[in-house]
Amino acid sequence: MPFVFVVPGPLREFSGNRDEVRVPGNAASVGEALALLWQECPGARDRVLTERGQVRPHVNIFVDGLNVRYAGGLAAPVRDNAEIVIVPAVSGGNR
Repeated sequence: MPFVFVVPGPLREFSGNRDEVRVPGNAASVGEALALLWQECPGARDRVLTERGQVRPHVNIFVDGLNVRYAGGLAAPVRDNAEIVIVPAVSGGNR
């Protein structure tokens, strides 16, 4: 079944400027679903994961609105047709 990835602005250069990428395939976990995304958008991997394959501290991943940091990390389960949102931290602002 396909997964829908919502791609933030800073990663769109790796998704062909798409803000949403639909990826077909089967995955039982967030990590497996991301592996499908890396096949479609390989350059995004190093911006989302560390060299050790962990989610970078400044990146949050949500599956159907739930932050995977609190649901098992990359081992968190995903359902068919899940919406997976990648959100890089934003800093700065008015002083």
